[in-house]
Amino acid sequence: MATTTGSDEVGQVLAERIAQLITDTASNAPRSLQKRIGPSGVGNPCERAISYLMLDWPKANTRQEVIAPVIGTGFHSWMEEAFEGRQATLPDGRPRYRIEERVTVRDSPAEGRVIAGSSDLYDRATGTVWDWKLVGKSSLEKYRRGGPGDQYRIQAHLYGLGQENAGETPQRVAICFVGRYHQLLVHVWTEPYNRQVALDALARLDHITDRFTSDNAEDTEFGHSWWTTVPTSPKAKCMFCEWYKPGSTDLAVGCPGNNPDRPARAGFESLIA
Repeated sequence: MATTTGSDEVGQVLAERIAQLITDTASNAPRSLQKRIGPSGVGNPCERAISYLMLDWPKANTRQEVIAPVIGTGFHSWMEEAFEGRQATLPDGRPRYRIEERVTVRDSPAEGRVIAGSSDLYDRATGTVWDWKLVGKSSLEKYRRGGPGDQYRIQAHLYGLGQENAGETPQRVAICFVGRYHQLLVHVWTEPYNRQVALDALARLDHITDRFTSDNAEDTEFGHSWWTTVPTSPKAKCMFCEWYKPGSTDLAVGCPGNNPDRPARAGFESLIA
């Protein structure tokens, strides 16, 4: 939800127009329009959110804040330019960096289970798969103390598998957290690349999608009773979910979150009503 202010009546009108331009542009960006699940979503701890996404279910939370992803997209573009300016040639004649290259994690079009995405950076010299995360200061501290969490970790290894499928030999995955703060704060989490982490995540995704793609699910009516069989998770980030609807009693309309008895944050219900 945008809050706009102007120095006078004309300034207010202009502020509202700019806010609408930002919102419309962000909503129509390729990542926002993506319906097929990508590497960033495979590790989502909430099976219900994955199911909503895979079924292209109507969103309940249609007024999510847009400025954070806009800033994040700009940061990714800045990092892309930075590494393009530092591109080098390896002894075998190949460029050192693969920058924002699209990779295919799994290609099964007959089953509708293609997983692909844009990998932020692959460093051939060190065999490192890099992923950039622009986060708030408190989030950076959380990741510094507790690690990246399963979703980001799985995403990193999925991109590793994508690079491997592209003929590369990844040795390590790394997530670089950069704080949105007035001073530079950088934390890097890294571990050896493990193909099995990616394969296990894909197997879990198949288990989730089998609920509504198997032969015995052809006549399923995806109403509230069906959605109650699809679990959420204590680790789910409900506030950022496009299907989050505080107080909802019909899961076909929206999900009340992983703790439906907890009161919604003041003002948030009106935000997504």
